[in-house]
Amino acid sequence: MAEDFDFIGAADKPALLAFSTPEWLETAKAALQELGYKVHTAATHSDFLIRFSQIRYQVVILEELFAANSMAENSTLHTLQSMPMSQRRHATIILFGTSFQTFTPMQAFQQSVNAVVNASELFLLRQLIEKAVADTNFFLHSYREAQASLHADRK
Repeated sequence: MAEDFDFIGAADKPALLAFSTPEWLETAKAALQELGYKVHTAATHSDFLIRFSQIRYQVVILEELFAANSMAENSTLHTLQSMPMSQRRHATIILFGTSFQTFTPMQAFQQSVNAVVNASELFLLRQLIEKAVADTNFFLHSYREAQASLHADRK
């Protein structure tokens, strides 16, 4: 199923979803749209990687069992984990599934993501996305300012 071309403008807030569970996908999509994000969905690992390499997504939500039977088989997650931070720092990456306690920093750190969310808290997803983005922006604020300053000095 081909998706229509979707232009991303400078004022848009792009988000990327990678879910295998249709109900979770629809809930996550609705939550992001309520927050003003332009949402893209990936159907396969290669689809995810192509999209992620082409657009600087602000939010990425990945299901722990995306196109996989176990987390060990989730090649999208493994690819994200092995990417240099400079290639993924622009995005708040949220790992979603049943194996996590929501917003447990150690679990997020172990998975090389910004936040983990348990599926039992799906009804709070909009608020949890807002919190994860705010926490990431706060954490990376000084880094991003320094980076912007360096780029401005080069011009």
